[in-house]
Formats: sequence, structure tokens, C-alpha cells
Amino acid sequence: MAKKWILAVLLAGCCAAPVCARQAQRVVSLGGTVTEIVYDLGEGGRLVADDLSSLYPKAATLLPRVGYYRAVPLEGVLSMKPDLVLASENAGPPNVLDRIRALGVAVSTISDAPSLSSLYKRVGQVAAQLGVPAKGEALAAKIRGGIEQARALPGESRRVLLVMNRTGQLLAAGGNTAANEILTLAGLHNVLADQQGYKPVSAEGVAALAPDMIVITSASLKASNGLAAFLASPGIAMTPAARHRRVAVMDDLLILGLGPRTGQAIRELKKAAE
Repeated sequence: MAKKWILAVLLAGCCAAPVCARQAQRVVSLGGTVTEIVYDLGEGGRLVADDLSSLYPKAATLLPRVGYYRAVPLEGVLSMKPDLVLASENAGPPNVLDRIRALGVAVSTISDAPSLSSLYKRVGQVAAQLGVPAKGEALAAKIRGGIEQARALPGESRRVLLVMNRTGQLLAAGGNTAANEILTLAGLHNVLADQQGYKPVSAEGVAALAPDMIVITSASLKASNGLAAFLASPGIAMTPAARHRRVAVMDDLLILGLGPRTGQAIRELKKAAE
């Protein structure tokens, strides 16, 4: 099937990327917030597939998945016969995306840095590629207003540790991550802000950091066998956050993605910090 599609693309000839983008009706999105933006623009009906990081809205989870956006499979994407691929700038490997382009499929690289400026740029880029720039301007304004309102709310400035549990080893969010940016926007102090990226943390390390608030993703809490087990686990149990049961459980994409629901994320964090 994939080989026949590759041949068909080659025989079809070269379609200029901007023209393909404007006419795109079979879109594959690679990146959770990219997918979320497509839906928020009211263009979800044009998506034929997305990737495993596309966790919101629910409709996104019902689409065919082509793998994970950081490890894109060539045949998985081509089998969906897309006329446009919207790919987070963190998607890859690059050689796979280059091969998709070489086969005549328009691939648009979408800004995905951990900053608000990147979020607003992302909205504009997706809207432009789908041919709905006015919708993009309206969505960006809505997101900006929601963030400004959420930031204006009163809140406690707490020392926070954000953790994930994917394989049994806790990972904590450091600086230069979307999670750190959202914590900062909520007026919270990330106890690992001086380190870059996501770092493994030991039980002893967690105890030494002594956060008075912990944020954990919902999928990670499930992997940790629930809240009671998580609070009683080594290292966590010794923190002020555990003693005061000050733990915020948040939707994975909401806290890790810096997407259209960032205002909601800030509100939830401020509420949890009370």
C-alpha cells in the first residue's frame, strides 16, 4: 500500500507547497499542541491522522495514529495519503520529513519552542497553512486574553516540583521546558529551574529539593498506582508537599504542551497552590 502511494506521488509531479497547503483536505498533524490548534480553529475535519502526543480534544485520540512525532515513520505518514503535514519543529527525524517532502507532500514546520511568543506564532502558522488566517488571529487573541486574565488572579508563590513517571524512574521538569514556562506564568518557583530539560530525580534528590507543592501528570499518577501510593513513595513522602497533601494532578498535554489552554493551566495551578 505504502509503495503504491509513493509511486503515485512521484507520478503526480511536484505540487508547490503553498498551493498544496491552501487546498489541503487531508492533513496529518505531528505534535500535540499543533493538533489542538487545528481543532480550535474549527478545522479538525481536515485531519486524517495525528500522532501519539495528540491527547486533546477527545476527537484527536480517535484518529489514526502515525506514531510519535519525535520518531515519525515514513510509511505510516504516507499511508494516510496526506496533502499537507503540519509538523512541530521538534518532530523528526529530519531525514524522514525530508523524504516526505521529496515525494511531493507539503510539510510545514511549526514553531514549538517553550515560550508564549512561540505559541502565538504557532497559531498563526497553522492558520496560514490551512488557509484561515482570520481564524488564527481570533484564536490568538482569545488565548492571549485568557492568559492575561489567569495571570491577574491572586496566587501563592510556592516552590514547585513537576514530575513525570513514564518508566518507573521519576523525571522532573527543569528550565527551557514548556512546563517550566507555565509554572513561571502561574507565579510559581520551579525548584529545578536552574537545570535544563527533563532530568531523572532520585528519592534522595526529591527529598533534598523539599518542594512545598508537587505537580504530576494524570498519566504519571496512574503509572504510580494512584495518589496514596505516590504520596507514600520514597522521597516524595519526605517533602513538605506530601505532608500538606499539596499535589496538583494535571492533564498531560495541558501542563507539558504550552498550548491553547495555557490560561486554564495557570488557573488550575493557582487554585492548587492555595
